[in-house]
Amino acid sequence: MAKDTAPRWDRRMQQRLARGEAAALGELYDRFAALVHSQAHRMLDDEDAADLVTREVFAQVWENPEAYDPKQGSMRSWVARLTHRQSVQRLRRAAASSYAAEHGEGATPDPEELERRVRSATAAARADYIVSSMPAPLRQALELAYIHRRDYRQTADDLGVTEDEARRRLRLGLQLLSTANARPLEGASPPGYGRAR
Repeated sequence: MAKDTAPRWDRRMQQRLARGEAAALGELYDRFAALVHSQAHRMLDDEDAADLVTREVFAQVWENPEAYDPKQGSMRSWVARLTHRQSVQRLRRAAASSYAAEHGEGATPDPEELERRVRSATAAARADYIVSSMPAPLRQALELAYIHRRDYRQTADDLGVTEDEARRRLRLGLQLLSTANARPLEGASPPGYGRAR
């Protein structure tokens, strides 16, 4: 997964896209397609829907490169916000369509249940994004502890660090992950997606 890019690269990319350089779109796609697809797939739990969201996001970037404002954060964060927005719209449409099919045309799902599903999918996607974006030492410690079921002593041995350092890495990793469930203020980006637009 690509790290956040330098602001100069972001501005140049926006300029190239605004000039209609197809090669710029290809470069942007190569850099961020995995991020977009994995985030959409995590939210929608549907490979075909994730493919569609990926196409929609890059089409939106291609058609509206001026919508990106480098002062508001990195291009990576902007693309992640676009993906989140498209995924939420698709999730809501799918839920409404499914509910209408089950309960008759014109029937609408319970708004509270729909928002709960959107919040749950959003938190899961943010957690994936946070884990993929966190520094490798923190990610490695979390993987050892939670995927491989190692305690902090075993994690320290596996990483070749002190037990205190292993505990510090686990604590910091968990603190970062805890922001995945935070509800953003109105108009703000969800944690892990950069600043609001």
